[in-house]
Amino acid sequence: MARKKHAKPHEEEAGEAWLLPYSDLMTLLLALFIALFAMSQTDSSKMQALAQAFTAAFNMGGPSFFSGMGSSMSMPSTPSSGAESSNSAYMEENENLREAQEKLEQYIKENNLQDQVSTELTEDGLMIRLKEKALFASGSASLQGQAEQIVPVIAALLSSLPERVTISGHTDNVPISTAQFPSNWELSSSRAVNLMRGLMGAQPSLNPARFSALGYSEYRPIASNDTEEGRAQNRRVEVFIARSMRFSQDDSISASDGQVKTSANAPSNAMPTSTGTGAQAGSSEIMGAAQRPTPNSPGVVPAPLQR
Repeated sequence: MARKKHAKPHEEEAGEAWLLPYSDLMTLLLALFIALFAMSQTDSSKMQALAQAFTAAFNMGGPSFFSGMGSSMSMPSTPSSGAESSNSAYMEENENLREAQEKLEQYIKENNLQDQVSTELTEDGLMIRLKEKALFASGSASLQGQAEQIVPVIAALLSSLPERVTISGHTDNVPISTAQFPSNWELSSSRAVNLMRGLMGAQPSLNPARFSALGYSEYRPIASNDTEEGRAQNRRVEVFIARSMRFSQDDSISASDGQVKTSANAPSNAMPTSTGTGAQAGSSEIMGAAQRPTPNSPGVVPAPLQR
């Protein structure tokens, strides 16, 4: 039986068949370069028009890769209302801190306490520094001296401000070793806690949840410990009122005209945020008194601060 002969496969002629894929490749490359060029521009209207053109030409009316990119490519030209609102709140808070500083500075001047109490308004908040001799005897953590006059004044200021308050104790590098204070850690921490309790006792309306107490021992000096004058500056307690608002731009402001200044002498511990304890965190932290309900009474404002 004779076998059937299979016809040989038809051999396509090369001819100009390569032109079709080549032209498609060139078209795609052109489209790619056009897309890259368009994406480098920030004109949202042109980007949107280009996206529509590509959708119609290549996607047959389906969803386009470029859809939704117009808004992301555009750059905001004006600040949002949220930023404006934030800056307005910042300016209001700054004005309140500045007024509090002015009241305290007036009290300091009227009572000749310039060598014992000082204030500084920085971009982080309002710092109140009290030297050791204004509140404590040497080697002691019990409030005495000018504390009866100064503590109620500071407490009244804090009652009018809603911000967080951090009270930090500092010592010089002279070691102490007593039954009550084995080291400067215990002394600095006890001074901070006792001042915090004194403030809350002077103004029962103060919310304990706003407060924290820190002991930094001798490790946050603001002057050299090589001289008696420097050691006296380092023996201090600081009351720091932290800002809750931040300005959205880099505009610097001076404290004299209602704006904030950044001081080179601003304390490095202005915002103590360490969550560690003891030497690991470089501070000994004791949180504010036990949580208790905040009385509805606004407290009594001392005469020097009454308007």
